[in-house]
Amino acid sequence: MSGVALSPLPATVPILLSTAIGTALCCASANTLNQLQEIPLDAQMARTRMRPLVRRAITPLHATGFAAFTGLAGPAILWTMVNPVTAVLGAANIVLYGGIYTWSKRRSITNTWIGAVVGAIPPVMGWTACGGSLLPSAAHPVHAFLPPFLTSTPAAVDLALIDNPLAPFALFMLLYSWQFPHFNALSHLVRGAYAQAGYPMLSVLDPRKNALVSLRHAILLVPVCSVLSPLSGLTTWGLAATALVPNLICVRAAWKFWRTGAEKDARVVFQHSLWYLPVLLGLMMVHKQGVDWWGWLGFGPEEKEDEEKAASD
Repeated sequence: MSGVALSPLPATVPILLSTAIGTALCCASANTLNQLQEIPLDAQMARTRMRPLVRRAITPLHATGFAAFTGLAGPAILWTMVNPVTAVLGAANIVLYGGIYTWSKRRSITNTWIGAVVGAIPPVMGWTACGGSLLPSAAHPVHAFLPPFLTSTPAAVDLALIDNPLAPFALFMLLYSWQFPHFNALSHLVRGAYAQAGYPMLSVLDPRKNALVSLRHAILLVPVCSVLSPLSGLTTWGLAATALVPNLICVRAAWKFWRTGAEKDARVVFQHSLWYLPVLLGLMMVHKQGVDWWGWLGFGPEEKEDEEKAASD
């Protein structure tokens, strides 16, 4: 929904709802396929042993039917009510999460990087739902929006230029990098359970490197928010300043987690990750390119003129 909100292209309520419902159904299918394959492993972990399939609240046949229904209904809604590109992305995420990610989770530490791709695709689906482009073309070349002090172009922005591959890439990178501080901190806290179940997680095999990866992506989020997002035209350059505060808070926590490796510091990183994403997406909407918030709140030019006239009278 944030991808739809940040798109400069027109959107309707039916498109927004269809995208949200279709994406939720794809998510339901992918999660069900994942849990179907991990019943024996989930039964060994305290945080997953109360899942419905593990405690036999529903049968595997019931879950399979649910996964098949939602896995067909989600992409079908996206295809018919939104557009084929968004439907293909939704179907690809089912395959990535329910298939490739779940398979790799029991075999390689690369599962975390695959899972991060899965988590980064939904906002891109919101972008494509409005008809936004993903790949450069003659009609949609890559366009960089330089800071005002580096360009002589007029203040008015051509919103059509924002529909270029840099904008969805910025959304993708925000969600992609966010997942490493979020998940690596969580996996550090439950690494004993992962070890018991036999998952080859980085937090089990190399806890210090696990914390280092978390720190790397916390640092990478700084240029993603303060450079890539405004450079793509997705937001104004005002985000470059306001995004520094939440980013530096999270970098400091990730640095301390890497330096000490303590569980209390991992918990702080995880807690920060919970508020970080809604705050950053909210800031991006506040700084959305081409939005006149004063006018939207009822303080447009006409209202200001009326206020000035009343004051002079």
